[in-house]
Parts: sequence; C-alpha cells; structure tokens
Amino acid sequence: MAHNPPVTPLPIVAIVGRPNVGKSTLFNRIVGRRTAIVEDRARTTRDRIYGDADWNGRRFIVVDTGGLEVHPGDPIEEKVQEQARLAINEADLILFVVDSIAGLTPADWEAADILRTAKAPVLVAANKSDNDKRELEAAEFYSLGWEETYPISAAHGRGVADLLDAVVWALPPESEKEIARKKRAAEADEWAKEMAAGRLSQILDGDEAAIEMAAEGETDLDFEDEEQSVSIALVGRPNVGKSSLLNSLLGEDRAIVSDIPGTTRDAIDTHLTWGRSDIVIIDTAGIKRPGKVAGGPAAEKYSTMRALKAVERADVAVLVIDAFEGLTSQDAHVAGFVSDEGRGLVIALNKWDLLEEKTGKTFDEYVDSMRREVPFLDFAPFVSISAKTGQRVGRVLELAVDVWGERRKRIPTPELNKIIRAAGLRQAPPTGKLGPPKIFYATQVAVAPPTFVFFARHAAQIHFSYKRFLENQLRAEFGFDGTPLRLFFRERASGRTMITEGRGRGGNGAPRPRPSGPDRPGIRSTAVKAPIRKGTAGSKRSTSGKRNPRQG
Repeated sequence: MAHNPPVTPLPIVAIVGRPNVGKSTLFNRIVGRRTAIVEDRARTTRDRIYGDADWNGRRFIVVDTGGLEVHPGDPIEEKVQEQARLAINEADLILFVVDSIAGLTPADWEAADILRTAKAPVLVAANKSDNDKRELEAAEFYSLGWEETYPISAAHGRGVADLLDAVVWALPPESEKEIARKKRAAEADEWAKEMAAGRLSQILDGDEAAIEMAAEGETDLDFEDEEQSVSIALVGRPNVGKSSLLNSLLGEDRAIVSDIPGTTRDAIDTHLTWGRSDIVIIDTAGIKRPGKVAGGPAAEKYSTMRALKAVERADVAVLVIDAFEGLTSQDAHVAGFVSDEGRGLVIALNKWDLLEEKTGKTFDEYVDSMRREVPFLDFAPFVSISAKTGQRVGRVLELAVDVWGERRKRIPTPELNKIIRAAGLRQAPPTGKLGPPKIFYATQVAVAPPTFVFFARHAAQIHFSYKRFLENQLRAEFGFDGTPLRLFFRERASGRTMITEGRGRGGNGAPRPRPSGPDRPGIRSTAVKAPIRKGTAGSKRSTSGKRNPRQG
C-alpha cells in the first residue's frame, strides 16, 4: 500500500545529548506542558516525542530524544540511538544539552563527535545552571567548539528565554506554508475560544425553552463541531502491536518496536495526511491493570496516565487486541473507558496472520464470540490486521475516519421524531407505579458524541431496557457505527425539570464514577434508577391521592 509521509510544515528543533542531562525537562518547559515523562533515572525517554512550540510569534516543532550513546550495550537502547539519529537528520536546528553540575564528560565529547556531522546548526544548552557560580562554570563547554553556548536551568526556567530567542533567530526564514498555517491557526484559536463555553452543559442546565422549541420543530438548535481534524489514539494492553501498527501506517520506524512489554512509555503524536484528511495518530503505552501500575516504577504509572489522557483528547480510539490471545478482561476495561469518555471506537485484531486453519467464516465467528462476551461493544466495528506484514492496516484508518464522521452526524428534528413515534407504536414503555410513561418528542443537542434529549411524562420511570431499545432504533435507522450515544430523558412539566440519563451499550449518559464489576469490566451502574420497585404492568396503584415517600 502507498504510505503518506508525516506532515511537518514547521521547522524542527531537536533536543539531544547524553542520558540524564535534562532533555525531557527542557522539552516540557518549551512546549509549556508535561508531555514527556521526566524521572531522575537515565534512559527514561526512548521514542522521538514531538511537541508544538511558539516563541515571539514563531511556531516550530520540538523533538525530545533518548540519550546519545556510542555503545549502549542493550537491544532496546540500540533502537533508541536510531531514533535519536533520525531526529538529528530531520532537524533544522539542534539543541545540544549538557550538564553544568557534572561538567564536561567523555560522553559529552562522544555526543559532540556525532553532532559535528549534522547538517543543522547547533546551540549548546548548559543545563542545571541554577545559580551564578554554575553559570560561570558552564563556560568550559565552549571547548566543544560551538560559539553559541547558553547556561540554563530547565527545571526553574532560568535562561530559557534567552535560549529561545537564539532558537528563533537561528531558524530558517518562514515559508509561505508556515505563514498560511499561522493564519489558519489564528483563526482556529479564535473559533476555539468561542466554542470553549460548553454548549451541551448550558443547554441541559438552562435553555429548556430552546430545546422544547427545537424538539417541536419550531426552530433549530445552533451547535458546532469541536474539532475539524481527525485525532486517533492507538490503545491497548502492553505488547499487542500498537507501535508496529503505527510504523506500518507511516511506512517508517517512527516508534521503537520490541518483544519486551512496556517498550513505549510516552504518548507519541504523529501527523499524517490520509486522502483529504489531516490525521494525528497518537501511539500510547500499554495500559496495565491498576494493581500492577500502583506497585510498578514511576515511569509505568506516568505512561498509563498519559495513555488515558490520550484517549480523552482523541476523537477515535483504535483498540489493538492480540488475536492469538483473544479478548481479555483488561481489553474490555480499556474499551469501557473509551466508551465512557464518549470517544469513537474501532477494534483491530492484530497478529491475525498467526492464527492457523482460518476459513472464510473464522473472522465472523471470532467477532460474534467477542460481542457475546462483551455486548456493550456491539456498536464498534472490527477489523483483522497484521501490523508486521501490513495486512489490512490501511483499513484501520478508513474505519477510524468513518467513525469520526459518524460522531458528527446530525439528525433533523422532524426525522428524529418520526422514528421515535414509530418506535413508540411498535413498543410502548413499560408502565410504572406513577402511570404509563410517554415520550412526546426528542431533539439532538450535540455531536461528538451524538447527544439526544427526550421529553417525556414520568421520565424517571422509563426503564433502562427501553432506553436501550430506543438506542437500537436510532442505530438501525441512522447508523452511528463506532460511536457511543448519549440519551437524556427530561420531564416535560414546565414547573419542575427532572433529567435521567439513558445508559446503552455505547456508554450513554454523562460521566459517572468509574467502578467496574469483576464479571463485567468497564461497565458502570446506571446513574439514575427508577424510584419504584420492579412490578408488573398491572400492579395496583394507590387511589388516596397521597404519594408514597419511596416515590419522592
């Protein structure tokens, strides 16, 4: 298959140096957030980590790398060196970071020898110069042969502004693409500020009249998409092939691949052009069980946190599963987290080439078995792939982009209510103690994920099973493949408003506490339960006119 190269329209600044001199700390300081994992231990960073930076109106890409070593003596560290050298080759400017406390070391000389062959200019940053004495001692690094040497303290920010001034001055002139991109980014930032008010919460909390008018077809609600680009997170357990899938999609060794679980530690963003779509692919560390993370090294804890954060900022998550091992409880837990966050979901069955005696029915039987085991995943599409051989890896992006579109699907209110009325005629809500619930109308109030508000009589009595029935009707009519739906049920009475949430297999409802039972991992309990005990539709009701306290 044809691969598209990563999109890097901005100049690239690579941060390099021997291990444990503070490269990741400087990277985080420049990008303005804790993107790279920082630990007081050498060889924490492995892959190339990219981040966007802006200084004095000039935007550029910063790349964090693993420590430069001539003879690392470890198979994974050998690949770390390959990643560092790739960053050096693609850089427009190199920041050579050294340690003022340790002084000039033989490892610094070895790293300097590697950098002398680089085509890009080099600035020396003498890190950990957090007082006047160490700033003076940093002068010894001039002996490395570069004229531009800046004493800094990445941890405290001392001297970093002067370094960034020099970086901007040394970068190549802005290209036409950079200028055009800057203009588009400024427009997007302005638009994002206008959209930052959280329209859904405002609608649900206050603008009841607007919703009712829209639901009755008198007006249209005004809501917009949050994102226009496609952000895809590769998630799953350790050692299932996420980094191999990323490399196969890009056609290059973007991430380190090893049979050793836990090789990837940071969440790595890669920009890619796919057809007409601009895609950001986020490779994440393997998500381990909470018990293992709590008792493991700090780097593993931060890796898991970054992986979960990657899901929160993604549009669609691709859950990579080892087809040879099958679906595990941890896979279901990760899928439940994705669904509860309202993100789209594609399930990729990796290592499909390792399955023996496959037939034309093997895939369907495999998927049917998993859907029976975890029925809350029945909205997610499956695809069988081999990241190692490249088999059907392009299909992963095709499905992810399709799901991205499904998350932004808008249903006109008249068409929606036509389906809701037909569903009510086909199957009425079960009768409760307060009387038979009745749904009057519904309207869509948001996208990404699609969110619907239903106005009903006795909304709190609408049973979970009927909410699932309505969700199934929406999916049968409008698709919504790969995306969870959020269904809210509101009492129509004008004097007092009550909201209950629909909890379907796609993770419906607002965010809730995150317990998960041992037999159904990743599934949360319903936030609002019916205020009555289970009974038959013909159960007797009180005629005294007094409400039972249990019904309040």
